[in-house]
Amino acid sequence: QVQLVESGGGLVQAGGSLRLSCAASGRTFSNYAMGWFRQAPGKEREFAAGISRGGSFTVYADAVKGRFTIARDNAENTLSLQMNNLKPEDTAVYYCAADLRSVVSSKSEAAYDYWGQGTQVTVSS
Repeated sequence: QVQLVESGGGLVQAGGSLRLSCAASGRTFSNYAMGWFRQAPGKEREFAAGISRGGSFTVYADAVKGRFTIARDNAENTLSLQMNNLKPEDTAVYYCAADLRSVVSSKSEAAYDYWGQGTQVTVSS
């Protein structure tokens, strides 16, 4: 069992920054790859960023490259997403997810085994 809890969402103006966190518990954090997904109003959930078990490999959706940074602290069992230069189109519920079957992260949500409850990010123009 893996439990994931996101935090750090909120309301921010375009061009601003937010840092999301995901606290993990239930098994050794370093044994699974992690990802951040988001779901905007009226749209399907989509991949945003992923990170390997050791944190040495990261992958980003084209829409967030250069603006978002995913990181993990295996000693603290936490995952983060630093979001800079936010745009209104970044408005979404953001979810962290754990993939217990892969060393590296996947862009497909079907690959992930556990999900957090989500945290709302709203970017105003």
